[in-house]
Amino acid sequence: MTQFANAMAVFKLLPKTNCKKCNETTCLAFASKVFLGQKKMDQCPFIGSDIIDKYQNQPHKETFVEKQQQTIIKKMKQKIAACDLKDVADRTGGLYADGRLTLRIMGKQFSIDHNGKLFSNIHINPWVASNVLGYVLTCKGVPLTQKWVSFRELKGGREQNGLFVQTSEVPFKKIADRYIDFFEDLIVIFNGQRVEKMFDSDISMILSPLPKLPILICYWKPEEEMASDLHLFFDSSADQNANIDIVYGIAAGIVVMFEKISITHGIG
Repeated sequence: MTQFANAMAVFKLLPKTNCKKCNETTCLAFASKVFLGQKKMDQCPFIGSDIIDKYQNQPHKETFVEKQQQTIIKKMKQKIAACDLKDVADRTGGLYADGRLTLRIMGKQFSIDHNGKLFSNIHINPWVASNVLGYVLTCKGVPLTQKWVSFRELKGGREQNGLFVQTSEVPFKKIADRYIDFFEDLIVIFNGQRVEKMFDSDISMILSPLPKLPILICYWKPEEEMASDLHLFFDSSADQNANIDIVYGIAAGIVVMFEKISITHGIG
């Protein structure tokens, strides 16, 4: 993350012309990428050197957002310590053994001990830690309904839907447009599941970033004068098994990972 409090703080500094010279569709999309640390301010040709010097050419200091995130994680770990992980395993779709709760996340195993410490054979960054711990604390264990809904249909989703589209669906569609076989790679790398064409899409697949928070990805290929399209859907129980911030964070984080993988394929 950058030193900005949110994407809107970046957006306020932009010309708001949607000129696309930064290779993003809108200034809001560019602002989202800057906030997530995926782009730099100087990639906008209209931002003055004074703003770049103030916000970009400075040695990194732990930002208020980063400090706040660490404080939140610390509080979550304290709450985990007060939980019975055996009971937690039942409602989160995990397994409890040897003093640890183990969840399968995108095909990988993540374990949590009674102190809230996370264990995995892959890197665990603050984004992963906060969302996994948040899921453990908030998941109600509601059975999956198999009814797929959009982000905006979830409780609290309407208010964040615009930013969700820009940070999740738009960049994911870009990857799919450039490299259609990428979906097959996702199935192999992240234990995805190809399913029957949902919502009349050309490609449909389900990923499971958390046991009770599956994501349905639907992609429509371009046809004649029709542009391509991509949308993410969630089980209608998602807002009960994770709050809207976790749903948003998981989706946005997945796209960040996919973008990094696409770069290794030379398609970023």
